[in-house]
Amino acid sequence: MAPLRLLCIHGYRQNGSSFREKTGALRKLLKKQVELVYVSAPHSVQQASSEAQEKENGSDPGPGGDEDPRGWWFSDIHARSFSAQQQCEESLGLDDSVAAVREAVKVQGPFDGILGFSQGAALVAMLCSLQEQKLEPEFSFRFAILVAGFRSACEEHQKFYNLPLQIPSLHVFGLEDRVIPDNMSRELLPSFQDPHVLTHPGGHFVPAASAHRQTYQDFLKRFQ
Repeated sequence: MAPLRLLCIHGYRQNGSSFREKTGALRKLLKKQVELVYVSAPHSVQQASSEAQEKENGSDPGPGGDEDPRGWWFSDIHARSFSAQQQCEESLGLDDSVAAVREAVKVQGPFDGILGFSQGAALVAMLCSLQEQKLEPEFSFRFAILVAGFRSACEEHQKFYNLPLQIPSLHVFGLEDRVIPDNMSRELLPSFQDPHVLTHPGGHFVPAASAHRQTYQDFLKRFQ
């Protein structure tokens, strides 16, 4: 059986290669079932203090955090910064990010599914909405995995949450997550028609312990 191909969308202050490193355990856990392909966000993020970086990056950002931190959009258009809790009328940079994903699909696709973490998971929900509204003909994802996802607090993004999405989805979040508290991830669930949920006792990272294998495998089996 050919492995399912997943496009992977990193979190804020990460990039494709750092996210690849951080999901090594997941690749190992699911190596017979999936091939993970990584893309980097188009926007450079200003270096913050190492403390803030560590918080955003979740598990083990390594010394000094990620090299070349990147983001998918900014909630503060003047400071070019992002916070998941920040209410804003408009954001900066989302169109460029949709274009970057479109290009990745064209060049590296096709993909069976899409996986996102943190800000990347919030982006995945928007991409699925664009796909279902038939606004992005290049997209044909059959399922989505959203880890530490959330609803954007930005006014101009509310159009993505009008109708529950039909795409099969697995929502993964940590009960001790201090960056995206689990209640924020739960608020995203009604945006999907039939969301599957995997909770873990940890914090802000992509869980890949043997205890989680069955849930991932059962979800993925439907598409093989």
